[in-house]
Amino acid sequence: MSVGNSPSEDRPSVGHALAQARIAAGLSIDEVSTSTRVRVPIVQSIEQDDFSRCGGDVYARGHIRSLARAVGVDPEPLIAQYAAEHHAESTQVPVAPLYDAQKIRSEPRRANWTAAMVAAIVAVIGFVGFTVFTGGGDGDKTSAQSSPSPTATTSAPSVTQSPQSNGADPKTDPTNSAIAAAPPGKVTVKISAESGTSWVQATDSNGRQLFQKSLKKGESQTFTDDKKIKLVVGNAGAVKLFVNGKDLGAAGTDGQVVRLTYTPGDPTQG
Repeated sequence: MSVGNSPSEDRPSVGHALAQARIAAGLSIDEVSTSTRVRVPIVQSIEQDDFSRCGGDVYARGHIRSLARAVGVDPEPLIAQYAAEHHAESTQVPVAPLYDAQKIRSEPRRANWTAAMVAAIVAVIGFVGFTVFTGGGDGDKTSAQSSPSPTATTSAPSVTQSPQSNGADPKTDPTNSAIAAAPPGKVTVKISAESGTSWVQATDSNGRQLFQKSLKKGESQTFTDDKKIKLVVGNAGAVKLFVNGKDLGAAGTDGQVVRLTYTPGDPTQG
């Protein structure tokens, strides 16, 4: 890489030609840099015929082509002029790619032979292992065949016993269990956010605040008092009520604000 040779008097240098074309197009160095993605210091150096920042002849020619197109001139004459002025450097470029191509072509053959050998070894090991495993499994099969008869006799009682335990489940009614769980002589209110978020406030018979917060979907709260539970529900359609063990369904409609009062015994709305 070197600074360009001095051009002839009747022909401007490559860098000078690019600078003149840029100025004639009304473009700044920053605008050319942005459109070509060539950094500003490199654009400035090229316009001063200093190609040492380009990183080599190949990159220099690429930058010249990009800059020429950006300022609206034909890049080919400028590239030819650059090649003529830097002939010694441009003739050394093709050597490395040819060597690399030959080296790359020679390597796959060895890699294929290695893969074939590994595959053959794995196949032999797998065959031997399968043979040993199959031969050793005969004894297991014989012992397994002799064991089913006692297993069959012992499994029969368990099958006859399981319906007895399962038969007890149908007697349990979810609603009746909830009623039994409610303390007698008290009011128990459970509020669950089933389909959305709802703001809830709960107070007892003494006016003491038990809860004041938004219930998110999937959350629930339970309140108990000897005499009375008062509720204020901000989004009544989103919550479901269980009062004294009974499912009352939704507290209201979506977006509705309701005020509810419950006492011991059958639930009623206040």
